[in-house]
Amino acid sequence: MVRLKDIAERAGVSIMTVSKVLRDAPDISGATKSRVRALAQEMGYVPHALAAGLRTRATRLLGLVIPGIINPVYARLIMAIEDRAFELGFELFLAHTLEKPEREELVLRRLLARRVEGLFVIPVARLGDTPGIYAELIRLNIPTVVLGLAPRFCDRFSRVANDEVGASREITQHLLGLGHRRIAFLAGPTVSPSAQARLEGYRRGLRDAGVEFDDRLIFQCGSTVEDGFQAGLELVRESLGVTALQGVNDLVAIGALNGLLSQGVRVPEDVSIAGFGNILSAENARVPLTTVREPKFRLGIAAMEIMHKLLQGGPPEQRVLRAELLPRRSTAAPAVNTLI
Repeated sequence: MVRLKDIAERAGVSIMTVSKVLRDAPDISGATKSRVRALAQEMGYVPHALAAGLRTRATRLLGLVIPGIINPVYARLIMAIEDRAFELGFELFLAHTLEKPEREELVLRRLLARRVEGLFVIPVARLGDTPGIYAELIRLNIPTVVLGLAPRFCDRFSRVANDEVGASREITQHLLGLGHRRIAFLAGPTVSPSAQARLEGYRRGLRDAGVEFDDRLIFQCGSTVEDGFQAGLELVRESLGVTALQGVNDLVAIGALNGLLSQGVRVPEDVSIAGFGNILSAENARVPLTTVREPKFRLGIAAMEIMHKLLQGGPPEQRVLRAELLPRRSTAAPAVNTLI
């Protein structure tokens, strides 16, 4: 491993001078800085981040806490944050909560123990007062950016989110515009702010069109393909005269699509289906899925921009980004008769 001493000997200067050059100290001439930096690069010198952090109290480390990497929704978000962080000279630690509050607290405390300078968090949804770890982040004034719609206990943090109410409303309006009036909604967990926002968008879409809300058409499921598959089977059993359904996310919608197809229901000839999120498998589903494209990469870039400002002493900031409707083959005008 190349040491400062090795560079100093090659450059014919002191170790202190090399150290100052690599820290961009103002009392070293430009010519000396250029010569020493060129030598350091030629010799393959890699700075010791931990030692530098101990001197400057800046570790250049950031933490990113998400529910789980298996969810395809997070791929481009993570890529954008890491890419922009890399450009700005930061490294990223990734941790998973698996939607468990006790694990969330543990991973946040571990990241703090590693002396991260800031945190990106998708909080575990729960009811009640502010969890102790979030109160501690506020007390310690840790720069924190919440990704997506957040529980009330995160109101004091910076936030970047999609306009989930507006996007869901646009999906409902798309189905209504095709002529559907009996539209089922496959809802997500009641404690999830995003799931509730998408249900509210559905409600508003119906209300704007003068279509009466029918709570019999709300199916509480979950957030996975299997949850959607079971909801699709339940729709067939209930036989409520539904001509279209709207899933809380693409995974649920794809699951419902598979469930309906397994029962001989044709999509979209018998029932139209729409999702939310535009994950990769949405376009490649057995019937390409109508959905909305969340600006996941732009969301990640915006989150890192806000974090950079926070680290420079800026105030908390909140941004809301719009999604884009992507009509595909899974939605069409309703048939005269319906199988469900």
